[in-house]
Amino acid sequence: MLVSGILEPAFFVRRLSLPFPWQQSMEMSVQPNELLLGCGVAFVGSLGGVTRQEAKRIVKRAGGVSCKLSDSKLNLVVLGADEMPDGDPLDQLTADQRLAVEEGRIEVIDETQFWEKLGLVDAEQNVHRLYTPAMLAQLLEISVAKVRNWYRRGLLIPVREVHQLPYFNFQEISIARHLLQLTSAGASTGKIVRHLQELSERHPDVDRPLSQLSVLVDGKQILVRQGSELVEPGGQIRMDFEALETNQEVQDEPRTIDLTRFRLDRLSEPGEKAGDATAEELLSIAAQLEEQDQIEAAIEAYRSYLVGFGATFEVCFLLAELLYRVGDLNGARERYYMAIELNEGYVEARANLGCVLVELGDLELALAAFRGALRYHPDYPDVHFHIARTLDRLGEDHEAEQHWKTFLRLAPESPWADEARQHLSSKS
Repeated sequence: MLVSGILEPAFFVRRLSLPFPWQQSMEMSVQPNELLLGCGVAFVGSLGGVTRQEAKRIVKRAGGVSCKLSDSKLNLVVLGADEMPDGDPLDQLTADQRLAVEEGRIEVIDETQFWEKLGLVDAEQNVHRLYTPAMLAQLLEISVAKVRNWYRRGLLIPVREVHQLPYFNFQEISIARHLLQLTSAGASTGKIVRHLQELSERHPDVDRPLSQLSVLVDGKQILVRQGSELVEPGGQIRMDFEALETNQEVQDEPRTIDLTRFRLDRLSEPGEKAGDATAEELLSIAAQLEEQDQIEAAIEAYRSYLVGFGATFEVCFLLAELLYRVGDLNGARERYYMAIELNEGYVEARANLGCVLVELGDLELALAAFRGALRYHPDYPDVHFHIARTLDRLGEDHEAEQHWKTFLRLAPESPWADEARQHLSSKS
C-alpha cells in the first residue's frame, strides 16, 4: 500500500496553498496564556504554519519570551512541522539542559502541540481532522491516482502543504464525494472541469461551485438548488454528462493517443521538443492516459518527457507511481531514488520508496527511507503508520508501539486508525 503522491506542473490549474486556514487571523486572536507566561520558547527547524517572526510575535502576545536553545531561560522547545536541520537539534543543549529535558523541566513538543497549547487550534479542527491523499483514497475506497488527478486539476484544494504533501479537510472530502458520484456515472475529469468552470462563469461570486452552491449530483447531471426548485446551472443550461455514453458520436477525450510523434529516437539534446510536442503537451497527454487507465502508454509518455526535457523530481515521482502500478517494483524504486536525488525534501517520494522496499523485502532499507521522510516532516502520519507496521514485522514491538501511538495522535480518524488501535490493544 503506497502513500499518495502529487505534483503541480505548469500546465495544471494553480491551486491555493495555505499552511493553515487560520494563518491570516491567528496572530491577532492570541491572548495571554497562563501556560506561556514568562516561558522561554525556542523554535527548531522550519515551521509549517507561520514564519519564524510571526511565531515570535505570537509567543510575545501570549506572555512568553522567544529565546535560543542555549539560553538559560529556556523552558520550551518547539520542533517545526515543515523541516528539521541535520543531526539531533537537541545537541545544542547544554548538559544541564539535557538533564532538564529528561526530568521534564524543559518540555520538547512538536508544532501541532504548540498551537494546541495556545488554543489556536481546536482539537476538533486541527491537523487531526485533515487527510493525506492516501487517507482520502482509503476513506472513499478509490485509487490514490484518482485523488492525485483531482488534485492536479485543481478540483481538490489542500488547506496545508508540507514538502509537496497536501492535507485535505472535511470540505474537500465532501467535494471528493461529489466528484466520485460524477466519475462513477461516467463523467471524465476533463468534462467535469469544463462544466464547473462554466458554472463559475454563471456565478461570478463563486470559486468552488461544489462547496459554495447547493449542488446536487443527479446521475450525470449537476443541478443547483434555488429556493424550493432544482434548476440547471444558468437556468437553461443543463450540465449533462450523457454525452459520455459509449454510443456517442464525439468523445470528450480520445480513448487512445498515438505516441509515434513522440518517439524517443527523434530526440537529440535535452530541452528539445519531443517530436512536435512541448513539455506541457507531453505531461498533459500522460495525465490523460493515466486517467483512461492506459498505464503503459502513460509510462512511455513520461519516459519521452525525461529523455526530451531532462529529469524533474515531479515526473520521476509520477513515473515511479505508474511503474509500481504495473508491478515493476525495481523500476519504481530507481525512479523514487532519482526523485529524492533531485529533491531531498520530497517526503512522499521517501515514504513511497519505503513502501516499495518493504514489498521487495528490504525492511531495514525501508525503515531508513521512512525515517528520512520524518526528518523533513516529523508529523507525517502515514509514515508513522508504515514504520509501525515494518517494526512489527521485525519484532521491534516497543519501538513499533511508539509509532502506533504517534500515528493515532496525529490521525485518530484515519481509515487506518482501527488497525493501529487493534495492534496497541493486543500488546496491552
